[in-house]
Amino acid sequence: MVAQAQQAQTDPQMQAVLDALKSLDAKPLHTLSVPDARTQASAADAARTVQRDQKISALPEAKVATRDIAIPTAAGALPARVYIPEGQGPFPVVLYFHGGGWVVADINTYDATPRALALGAKAIVVSADYHHAPESKFPAQHDDAWAAYTWTVENVHTLNGDASRIAVAGESAGANLAANVALMAKAKKTTMPVHQLLVYPIAGNDMNTPSYQENANASPLGKADMEWFISHVFKSKDQTADPRINLVGRNDLNGLPSATVITAQIDPLRSEGQSYAEKMKAAGVAVNLINYEGVTHEFFGMAKVVDKAKAAVDAANADLTKAFAKNK
Repeated sequence: MVAQAQQAQTDPQMQAVLDALKSLDAKPLHTLSVPDARTQASAADAARTVQRDQKISALPEAKVATRDIAIPTAAGALPARVYIPEGQGPFPVVLYFHGGGWVVADINTYDATPRALALGAKAIVVSADYHHAPESKFPAQHDDAWAAYTWTVENVHTLNGDASRIAVAGESAGANLAANVALMAKAKKTTMPVHQLLVYPIAGNDMNTPSYQENANASPLGKADMEWFISHVFKSKDQTADPRINLVGRNDLNGLPSATVITAQIDPLRSEGQSYAEKMKAAGVAVNLINYEGVTHEFFGMAKVVDKAKAAVDAANADLTKAFAKNK
């Protein structure tokens, strides 16, 4: 008999956030209806609760100025928030896509990351939303991401951004969108992003990877939660074999921009993120793959209360800064 793969020990700071999430009465997503899943407390709410309880200041990130805009697309306007650092532009640009399995969350939920990237990479960050499932099924989200990218390339100069230095970034479902933007830019032989920041990307459709086995029951994301997302996003499970989802199955990764791939140990998506990083490396792409032990999916936006998240954000900003300097 095969021994059941063991879930790793949680970092104490990470555990404090998970305990806060429980205290906010958050239930596993797969047990909820879509409306209930969208309105219950998020991991970001839990991190903010810990921050408040520990009386941790919101500065210096709070100093980043923001402006809400609408990005026009063929499918309608997409809400977006522009994060502007202090200083004189034109600034390099990060186009960022939030997580939430393409079903839950929005640019308000995912505020911490774009704020931290604007501050640390001294870049304008455009956090672009996209149509959510189940109202809009796959590939609506990928079409929106590409539309947001083409708009950013053509219009970011009006926001004091430098269109020749645009990086793409995202978390989870959003990291999949960011990776696809880079792949599409290459396929269409158009302006390429100078870097990709992929934080625990959805990069495959195999739910029997080592990390799925270890973290089947992990919080805030387990195997049943991923199955729940898939049931809402795709018309049928067969669609997850699409090369936009199954990135690890692709063989056209040569010539992509440099990438930072960040994975979390206690996350079903860890194995596919690492596999995608290794496949890009094998295709000659410069990749910085970093795995953080003892933390879960969603940890990246918790830099104010989880030291490992702060380390991950700092590493991401260092790589972005380097890519921007190289392309100046």
